[in-house]
Amino acid sequence: MINFLPVTIGLRYARAKRSNHFISFISFSSIAGLALGVMVLITVLSVMNGFDRELRERILGMVPHATLWGNPILDDWQETAKLVETMPNVVAVAPHIQAQVMFQSGDSVHGAILNGINPDMEKKVSIIDDNMASGSLDALKDQRFGIVLGAQLARQLRVSIGDKVTAILPKASVSIAGVAPVLKRFTLVGTFEVGAELDSSLAYINITDAAKLKRYQPGSVEALRISFNDLFVAPTEIWDIARAVPGQNRVSDWTRTHGNLFQAIKMEKTMIGLLLLLIVAVAAFNIVSTLVMVVTDKRNDIAILRTMGLTSTQVMWVFIVQGMFIGMLGTLIGVILGVSLALNVSDIIAGIQTLLGVQFLSADVYFINYLPSQLEWSDVELIVTSAFIMTVVATIYPAWRASRVEPAEALRYE
Repeated sequence: MINFLPVTIGLRYARAKRSNHFISFISFSSIAGLALGVMVLITVLSVMNGFDRELRERILGMVPHATLWGNPILDDWQETAKLVETMPNVVAVAPHIQAQVMFQSGDSVHGAILNGINPDMEKKVSIIDDNMASGSLDALKDQRFGIVLGAQLARQLRVSIGDKVTAILPKASVSIAGVAPVLKRFTLVGTFEVGAELDSSLAYINITDAAKLKRYQPGSVEALRISFNDLFVAPTEIWDIARAVPGQNRVSDWTRTHGNLFQAIKMEKTMIGLLLLLIVAVAAFNIVSTLVMVVTDKRNDIAILRTMGLTSTQVMWVFIVQGMFIGMLGTLIGVILGVSLALNVSDIIAGIQTLLGVQFLSADVYFINYLPSQLEWSDVELIVTSAFIMTVVATIYPAWRASRVEPAEALRYE
């Protein structure tokens, strides 16, 4: 039969007497410290999850999962695209031509990457059509020389829909007048905005216009952009595709362009999680001092309980239960506060920015311009489990000391 007496006594001791204000303060500080540590840990990990999500959905939604490049032209790209579409895990394929250019409009000059695309096929491998801020991707008609710019790039060039933009290629053109750079004027037909640094570094034109700009034969493309059902299989699957496609072709994948950023966020989440877990550990081990003070205060009570028949093990359970109650209460409060903050931190920070008129995250410096958050219940479970284990460990020494109290010695001077 289970003896619930130690549990009952431990829960009563968890509420220190009003006359002993110092022990009450120590107990409160242990609960508050543990709650604060759990709250901060849940919130910070949720923010790191948010950055990870934005990286995958926004940046990796705009850049290709993998690219199969020609040398420099991809031979018979239509048949190659059909072959690639039959490969495992491939979702969609789109032709691509790329050039590094300088854009000029009036006195403004900015560098960017110019992408020649097929608008209909590009929608299947990119999220650009879902993030058009103005105009339409379908406006990139063949031989119309329209262009779609990132919203930030358009602001830097001070252009709007219908304005002209001059693209300057770092490639010499020999004519009667001598050697001159390749220039072409485009009409702005749309802008896109994904809230990342890509808004200031990407531009899109029709792939036919891009072929003319780079002096390729009509219908030529440089590469195929490939989208997979899981971006993490791209680094391995692209090599299988390269071996299946005839010719001396080159391949690249998202890990070469943005892999370092992804790994950095993953590593930062791990390191920050471990560092903040130390805060929880410190708060949990404050329970040691709390229970040591309680044991000292309750020596006479312990002695009386021992004379009434409680064993050393039952006395240990009295103080283990007390410490567990303090730890569970602090953890519960921290989880409630942390989950609430994690679910609303984006709106809270946006409100503070509006109130103070400041921008904490700038797209010119960071890859997004707002603070994202994504609550993962697996993280909450891990935090709660870790806090509970540390709380139990913290109760062992004070509980052991309580079990070593000798009744005769404690009651000698009573």
